[in-house]
Amino acid sequence: MSEDNRIKKIIIVGGGTSGWMSAAALIKLLKDKYCEIHLIESEDIGTVGVGEATIPQIQMFNKLLDLDEDEFVRKTQGTFKLGIQFVNWKQIGQKYFHAFGDVGRDIESIQFYHYWLKLFKLGEAQDLGEYTISGVASDRGKFMRPFDAGNSPLTNIAYAFHFDAGLYARFLREYSEGRGVVRTEGKVVSTQLNSDSGFIESVTLEGGQKIEADFFIDCSGFRGLLIEEALQTGYEDWTHWLPCDRAIAVPCASAPYLTPYTRSTAHSAGWQWRIPLQHRIGNGHVFSSQFMAESEAETILLKNLDGEPLAQPRQLKFTTGKRKKFWNKNCLAIGLASGFMEPLESTSIHLVQSSIARLMTFFPNKHFAQEDIDEFNNQAHFEFDRIRDFLILHYKVTERDDSDFWRYCRNMSIPDTLTQKIEQFKRNGRIFRTSNEMFSDLSWLEVMHGQGIRPEGYHPLVDLMSKEDIANRLESVKRVIDKSVDYMPTHEQFIAENCPAKKMM
Repeated sequence: MSEDNRIKKIIIVGGGTSGWMSAAALIKLLKDKYCEIHLIESEDIGTVGVGEATIPQIQMFNKLLDLDEDEFVRKTQGTFKLGIQFVNWKQIGQKYFHAFGDVGRDIESIQFYHYWLKLFKLGEAQDLGEYTISGVASDRGKFMRPFDAGNSPLTNIAYAFHFDAGLYARFLREYSEGRGVVRTEGKVVSTQLNSDSGFIESVTLEGGQKIEADFFIDCSGFRGLLIEEALQTGYEDWTHWLPCDRAIAVPCASAPYLTPYTRSTAHSAGWQWRIPLQHRIGNGHVFSSQFMAESEAETILLKNLDGEPLAQPRQLKFTTGKRKKFWNKNCLAIGLASGFMEPLESTSIHLVQSSIARLMTFFPNKHFAQEDIDEFNNQAHFEFDRIRDFLILHYKVTERDDSDFWRYCRNMSIPDTLTQKIEQFKRNGRIFRTSNEMFSDLSWLEVMHGQGIRPEGYHPLVDLMSKEDIANRLESVKRVIDKSVDYMPTHEQFIAENCPAKKMM
């Protein structure tokens, strides 16, 4: 009889969004038959809970779990998201949208934006956001799910969600426990390693209970209880590129108008997020302690709320960067235990989701093939590095010169991979998506244009079409988008008719 090398037991250390997303996905994919899944968390240990905004890929995770979207939105006090509005990033008083989905419609296999670039350089085209259905709908407070509308842009509305991270974790906990995940209340106080292999054998809880497993998933947050404290994996610090290292978060009373987008407003030493939910608005000020005191950061945050604060401001400290290994021996770090990138582009929950998907691709047996672990880490490093570059872009490419913070950002050195992306766009308007990097060429376009980069040229084959024909195409795209947005209900109407949450006391 062949040896049974299957993983028989997995322990997830830590709950919150990353822990319960991991538990829910594993129990769904492993069907509660392949192995036992245990999650250890303590009610006494709070979660960060700032990841309340998402990107469209989360729909894939919801479909994996067979979630009913309306129920999911109701139970998490959720709203819908068509993109991010950036305010004061290029200059104070200037704003733009990083809108989800398509920009225009490609012409003769050439991307639409190259035709738009030609006319925009001549002063004969409107701004880029006018040619995206998500941007126009955001600006007008409209939302609906896509449906089969033929060639209409209503067929391809890309969207994500805002939700209460605490309610989301509770929702996934109910889902997971209902399917067989075993939750243990307690604090892990020590980790036992195999003296020969260095692999984790067990963890011991505060009351003395020892729990053994074959595979461990570290969702313990910034602390990295297993991946760092036990295995001493190491951390790569990116503060020189992303200098913000503090955040102050506070919820406030909800506004009567539910914007279908996240707002990011740049301040003198960082930026402020605004995330509208059905029962409240999530707010936070991300800033650099090198350039601003916490008291000043809190004052700025409280002065820029829509309504009265609903709790005391909560302070968070972090170091932007990543673990030197995401998977080390028989331990995989997911969520904040794996690294941290500020929520500027709402990537935190996506990185949890992609780690889970990658784990299923490289799911191990008890031999833990090093070749698979190395490839997992290579792919994770690539993803983190390219998202890092996209975030640095927002800080580096700016015309602001009104504070020491922005002068530092304008003059700082940046990774070669980002320099190449910027310079290529400056020269000829071209943007290429490298391998399977997170953000598409259109996302890069919207941010680079929004931050003020104006290319010298555009794709030369655009000149095969007359300027008049291009103008007619652009006008047709804008007219169809405007007509489509007219058809859409308001964001509030859509929620009221499909997924209104219960009022919270």
